[in-house]
Amino acid sequence: MIPGADEYDIDIAFDEREIDRLLTVTPEDAEPAESLTYAKNVFVPLTTACRYTCTYCTYFDPPGEASLLSPEEVREIVRMGVDAGCTEALFTFGDDPDDRYTRVNDQLAEWGHDSIHSYLREVCELALEEGLLPHSNPGDQTPEQMELVADVNASMGVMLETTADVAAHAGPRRKNPGQRLATIRTAGELEVPFTTGLLVGIGEDWRDRAESLLAIRELHERHGHVQEIIVQNVVPNERSRFEQPSVETMRRAVAMARVALPEEISVQVPPNLSPTRELLDCGVDDLGGVSPVTDDHINPEYAWPALRELEDIAAEAGVPLRERLPVYRQFLGDDGWISDQIQRIIEADGARFEVQT
Repeated sequence: MIPGADEYDIDIAFDEREIDRLLTVTPEDAEPAESLTYAKNVFVPLTTACRYTCTYCTYFDPPGEASLLSPEEVREIVRMGVDAGCTEALFTFGDDPDDRYTRVNDQLAEWGHDSIHSYLREVCELALEEGLLPHSNPGDQTPEQMELVADVNASMGVMLETTADVAAHAGPRRKNPGQRLATIRTAGELEVPFTTGLLVGIGEDWRDRAESLLAIRELHERHGHVQEIIVQNVVPNERSRFEQPSVETMRRAVAMARVALPEEISVQVPPNLSPTRELLDCGVDDLGGVSPVTDDHINPEYAWPALRELEDIAAEAGVPLRERLPVYRQFLGDDGWISDQIQRIIEADGARFEVQT
């Protein structure tokens, strides 16, 4: 039973034959991709406040230390991204930070907002005005929260991480796999192109990884909304007690993801965190969002690779590298997956977005 499944009405049952099949997957069972993609983004860490205190995460700051980027600061970052040729504004913040941080609540109220999601909508609209497509990762969301911001995002995301109850999520404010799955389900119900993924090495076992992939596949089969899955290894940092998984573990995990998921879902590994070159033959077809101008604020000790390095990775694999948008091409068009506002921006600036359209 997935922890939190009853609380969030998650009705996913696992076929033991499917789990057994995935547990036998090896890298030889996955085919290398015929091309690699990446997105050029600017990273906008809206706030480092988070209601969770996960033991592997350096992103959150304690109450009293976290603050909010102002609209003026956001616009400056976004314009820097436009000047660098980016197409994506990646907005991140911890789960429901206004649940726990008085300073964040007070600042939101001063700016005329009653929630962090109301403010997220404002800065997404700001990014659209400047010509970038928002992709927001605001953690767990209720249907009301996601609906408030869905039409001003080209896509959204949240890492499932694992369906297991792991010590890494321990404490009075622990992550709930059922709640994470409910957020992924909500995205499908609202027709939001969505990114999710696994975090490998936080105490889960191979069965947990198989179940996590099958849960994602089940929700995608119901709604058709998952555009990519990230297979990310945990990395050592100043708060983490977890060792980085071995290359062999990551090769098997990536291959398991590729075999478990339908072809239309891309399999991504983050090139600043993963042994990317050694994973490409396991079914990787995407290298994620890479910023030419901002740090990876979630993993600040691990710098983004330069575009030249991505080109070298693709060349070594003998495949072409192409830029993509934060929303995958199968969701573009007039079928309701993206809002008219997002579609108009893409069509109005065809020269910048022609790589995908």
